[in-house]
Amino acid sequence: MESFKDMFRTKTKELALDVIRFTENLPKTRTADVIAKQLVRCGMSTSANYRAASRAKSKADFIAKMGIVEEEADETMHWLELLVESGIVKSEEAGPLFDKANKIVAITVSTIKTARRNK
Repeated sequence: MESFKDMFRTKTKELALDVIRFTENLPKTRTADVIAKQLVRCGMSTSANYRAASRAKSKADFIAKMGIVEEEADETMHWLELLVESGIVKSEEAGPLFDKANKIVAITVSTIKTARRNK
């Protein structure tokens, strides 16, 4: 059976890869390019920061690094919202990616709460 750590590492990596694929299909406009760069940075950062959190040196370090995972996944949602609300992409196109990022935020928040309780 796959551990939570492995499952969440896979989920965050999938988000990063999906963000990469998604941004490659955006229209080639100045605004879309700027948003795409931001989206790729935070989408990939979610995965990289979870890897760092999984190697945390202490409970406090883990909580701090998971806070960054939460922020980066939430920022991913922000850029997706802007793409939709500006009319660059349809909500149906961004929806699955938004849902993945939202689930990662929810899992991260829950994990942080659990870690704080178990300090």
